[in-house]
Amino acid sequence: MEEWLQLLISFFVSNVLGYGGGPASIPLMYKEIVTNHGWLSDTEFSNMLALANALPGPIATKIAAFVGYGVSGWMGMTLALAATVIPSAVALVWLLNLLQKHRNSPVVKGMTLLVQPVIAIMMLTLTWQIGKNSVISIGLLQSLGIAAVAFWAMNIRKIHPALVILAAFAYGGLVLSQVV
Repeated sequence: MEEWLQLLISFFVSNVLGYGGGPASIPLMYKEIVTNHGWLSDTEFSNMLALANALPGPIATKIAAFVGYGVSGWMGMTLALAATVIPSAVALVWLLNLLQKHRNSPVVKGMTLLVQPVIAIMMLTLTWQIGKNSVISIGLLQSLGIAAVAFWAMNIRKIHPALVILAAFAYGGLVLSQVV
């Protein structure tokens, strides 16, 4: 029962404070899932995040379903999903009505502009944490090489990120499993 409450609170807080959608919620979820509760390790979170990005649909709901099920089975999955989806849906309807009324307000425009740097820092912090774990586990050169190839594939060649993630999984399974 206590785990159910922890799941509800953790995913509720992560998603309510994650202004900007799934990507903005990921660092908050990381803090709850890995740091606060230890439901997953850094490596498990990184793997889950990579796989969740490769699958269609919202990232936050996939993370909630996976972690909720792992912590407390079907009930945990249901509670984590409810804590992720319901507050966002209610807030979306309410805030869109409010923003529509005040769309020309300088306060509203200022709020949305000033939140963007905070989200950028949260994403950088998460990237740093995951990158640090990668360097520790497979080394600096391998990590930089994979990052460079991924950047080239997605930004220069315009290859879909899901295909790049699948290629990284294949590389890790075929090449890095022999090294590690």
